Amino acid sequence: MSGSSVKKVVLAYSGGLDTSVILKWIVETYKCEAVCFTADLGQGTGELDGLEKKCKATGGSKLYVEDLREEFVRDFVFPMLKINAMYEGQYYLGTSIARPLIAKKQIEIANKENADAVSHGATGKGNDQVRFELTYYALKPEITVIAPWREWKFSGRLDLIAYCKEHRIPVEATAEKPFSTDRNLLHISYEGGILEDPWFESTSDMYRMAVPAEQAPDKAEYIEIDYEKGTPVSINGEKLSPAKLLEKANEIGGRHGVGRVDLVENRFVGMKSRGVYETPGGAILHAAHRAVESITMDREAMHLRDSLMPKFAELVYYGFWYSPEREALQALVESTQQNVTGTARLKLYKGNIYVAGRKSPYTLYDPALSTFEKDRVYNQRDAEGFIRLNALRLRTLARMKAKTGK
Repeated sequence: MSGSSVKKVVLAYSGGLDTSVILKWIVETYKCEAVCFTADLGQGTGELDGLEKKCKATGGSKLYVEDLREEFVRDFVFPMLKINAMYEGQYYLGTSIARPLIAKKQIEIANKENADAVSHGATGKGNDQVRFELTYYALKPEITVIAPWREWKFSGRLDLIAYCKEHRIPVEATAEKPFSTDRNLLHISYEGGILEDPWFESTSDMYRMAVPAEQAPDKAEYIEIDYEKGTPVSINGEKLSPAKLLEKANEIGGRHGVGRVDLVENRFVGMKSRGVYETPGGAILHAAHRAVESITMDREAMHLRDSLMPKFAELVYYGFWYSPEREALQALVESTQQNVTGTARLKLYKGNIYVAGRKSPYTLYDPALSTFEKDRVYNQRDAEGFIRLNALRLRTLARMKAKTGK
């Protein structure tokens, strides 16, 4: 698309390195009005301070700052946690789950401003470009998307740092610490720079949400989390809103150093990428949810749900939140959570989370059945027929192999 065909663009703007350069580049390249939008997802007031002044000084016409913290946790994080979603068994999807909400609000602002284009700061190598744009097109099929990293001639973040220095655009990134970071109420991520060497151990001064395990208290802390139909509602008996609850879990988990993950993951575009993540509250809620489920969910319903978890996590990671398949899986998950009500007691100690207890009015755990002592409910001799019936096909196969020698 030629620059003259775009009249107004809404940019997903953080004020960080990438979007600071992008804002100036869009105004200069497309000769259009640029409206900035910043989503407050709990990244901290320090990251929002002075954004409007910076936006306008860099060429933006106005800045929208939307407080999306409660919506983020209530409508995106908690529904995802109901399926215990983790990408490739380790990643709690903190960045992935935020993108559809940001993109949704961006489209709403584009409609309000009568903008004909939207833009983001995702690179042409990453997952975020897909997450943003799949949401854009799902909600506004004819929208024009400007993706500077796929258009301009900058080759990397060091080029952007030099550009900011040349144009006196203040940014935190430096040549020594050119990390790409993303923070919200669920997590903070670190990529790039020295982390691109998967053999390099991340340094303790990098972290912001959780202390190193070595510096965590020498005394364990017990906490209790209450769930209603798969959704956490209180910590230590204190009822809290979704955002406040996750914030509290982050605070508790952070001081015990839980929720740190260092992994090499498979990006949607095909390459491997090293990422370091802190998800203290998410790790706590994940463990607590599993504990309550363990006594309230039917075995086969749980196993079916668990078999679908990798697919659900993949859909979130790839950016298909607004897809019929994700919505169908979500409906199934919601049906499995109707009796997931109860309390989990956790023990936190030096980077570890231990389940110390669980209880529920809907418990399926029956001591009369599970006891190793004498009981009047379960006839152990019934197990003989159960085992022989389940062994029937195995015995038949063994006889065939003995007969044929294969």
